[in-house]
Amino acid sequence: MALKCGEVNLRAMELLDTANTGTYGDPEPTNVSLGAKKGKAILVSGHDLKDLAEILKQTEGKGINVYTHGEMLPCHGYPGLKKYPHLAGHYGTAWQNQHKEFAAFPGAILMTTNCLQKPLDTYKDNIFTSGPVQFPGVTHIEGYDFTPVVERALELQGFEADVPGKTVMTGFARNAVLGVAGTIVEAVKNKDIRHFFLVAGCDGAKPGRNYYTEFVEKVPSDCVVLTLACGKFRFFDKDLGNIGGIPRLLDVGQCNDAYSAIKIAVALSEAFGVGVNDLPLSMVLSWYEQKAVAILLTLLHLGIQDIRLGPTLPAFITPNVLKVLVDNQYAGGGSEGDTLW
Repeated sequence: MALKCGEVNLRAMELLDTANTGTYGDPEPTNVSLGAKKGKAILVSGHDLKDLAEILKQTEGKGINVYTHGEMLPCHGYPGLKKYPHLAGHYGTAWQNQHKEFAAFPGAILMTTNCLQKPLDTYKDNIFTSGPVQFPGVTHIEGYDFTPVVERALELQGFEADVPGKTVMTGFARNAVLGVAGTIVEAVKNKDIRHFFLVAGCDGAKPGRNYYTEFVEKVPSDCVVLTLACGKFRFFDKDLGNIGGIPRLLDVGQCNDAYSAIKIAVALSEAFGVGVNDLPLSMVLSWYEQKAVAILLTLLHLGIQDIRLGPTLPAFITPNVLKVLVDNQYAGGGSEGDTLW
């Protein structure tokens, strides 16, 4: 039954991918500013592309800059979204830092999915919800009419001056990566690229998550890091350079864009004439939350093996379940902290 859930979730991710790319185009490699522009501002967090698109439409010509937060960063790669010149950049990091980041944001904030912490009084009047997320005392938007968000943004001071910041790259979904698949295959055959690491999943505030930052920092220079979901904010702004023009850090997208990562892995396995489990690919995952566990079940349904998972295991992985996973080679064995956390 768990594996059946994984099978159904694969189809669900495929449908969402079809909706997103069919509406806004296939993501393209895109530079995203981590700074801010002087002026009124709206911050959009969560996962929902349609909410962001409607905000962008409804703020055209109003002198409001729109910023993404958290898992909305990959939205900058979609042609149908990045065409708006007032999509100004990305602000902040992962969901667990929102108390600090939202309190410092000088504009209105829209939360589109359930990655919401209890809003602090310092910004409770500035935050709005939409879609599946609501909170007592917070205005909820129905029917994509974001007039209250726009009005609040115009009331607030916004950024009083430009804030300089570095840039990061996003938009390396399956079409972008497979567009250079020939170059990647050649680089592997020439031993310019030795290994791929998919370092992905949820982030959190518990100790031990610096493991992912240190891991990426220690990945050898002839290896490539694929990443997705909010776990990437542990290292998303690091410059790892490139190998033959291919960036060593490739942001595949949101957590649900695991579908793209799966399509990339399957296409590469076909190009090399081997099974996915025989690719020079390691999965280093930090998944534990509901939808992320569904993605883990999808990987198990597909027969993906030797997964490194941690530092917090999903609640349903009891010692008996863990033994089944390890005995069936879904997960790496070995000592704690070595392969499976």
